[in-house]
Amino acid sequence: MTENKISSTLVNQDATSEARELMKYLVKNYGTAVLSGQQEYSNLNWINENTGRKPAVIGFDLMEYSPSRTERGATSEEIRDMIAWHQQGGIVTLCWHWNAPTQLIDEPGKEWWRGFYTEATTFDLASALAHPESDEYSLLIRDIDVIAGHLQELKDVGVPVLFRPLHEAEGGWFWWGAKGPELAKQLYRLLYDRLVNQHELNNLIWVWNSEQPEWYPGDDVVDIVSVDVYPKAGDHDPLAERYENLRNLVSDSKMIALAENGSIPDPQQMEEQGIHWSWFCTWTGEFLRGGQHNTVEFLKEVYNSDYVITLDQLPEWSWK
Repeated sequence: MTENKISSTLVNQDATSEARELMKYLVKNYGTAVLSGQQEYSNLNWINENTGRKPAVIGFDLMEYSPSRTERGATSEEIRDMIAWHQQGGIVTLCWHWNAPTQLIDEPGKEWWRGFYTEATTFDLASALAHPESDEYSLLIRDIDVIAGHLQELKDVGVPVLFRPLHEAEGGWFWWGAKGPELAKQLYRLLYDRLVNQHELNNLIWVWNSEQPEWYPGDDVVDIVSVDVYPKAGDHDPLAERYENLRNLVSDSKMIALAENGSIPDPQQMEEQGIHWSWFCTWTGEFLRGGQHNTVEFLKEVYNSDYVITLDQLPEWSWK
């Protein structure tokens, strides 16, 4: 079985007891079942009403905490909601639609609030990283430090986080991936170094989110590898090819997750074909509630499948 080759030791040797406990559980479970997941806490009751169950994993986003958004009036309750979810025994996964620190175009179609998209900013990551004395570099560090303050709030109350920064970098549609793999990797390692070594955020489990080898930042800064896949509506294929890409990327040495999805892979096919996603996390809006990507009938099947773990089936964590 694949899980025998996978260690539960985290890349951060100072990881909190909660992070270690979560990682051990994920490794123990890996290959035997998939954890159900859903983006956005606000979807929790709808899923429960329609399936009779709740997901094991909820996806959150640090987007509105980006300084170039808060300075324009953005607010967020994500930290509060993450803590509430943690207190229910749920697992937190977290991405960051990082609004570019500066140089937002802010015109129709490229508004400031679209500033995580490459097309909506002229922020030059290459120049910023090449000139640590520049204002642009200072703003990168400012943003990371602001986010560190919010992650500290989670650490203070014992919330372990499946942290997935710089997601979908290889797509190029987000500014952190627009200048190619070397700069994306450099930024990821800067983020890791600052959050772990400077801010001592030892509650983070580091999830990388691209499948091409040239984008991979290194085994020493990645705990879990993942990919985001949006099949055509109603296609519940288990995504074997994408899974194998990630297995090859890490020589079958790390767990593999489906960090975002539209249509959910069929649990029965996953089990039959040995496609061992650690968790899936269905995106919000039409992907969950539209009825095209996932019908309510299919959602009921998934959430009540013997191969799918829901909130009520998670262990009694030591922190509960």
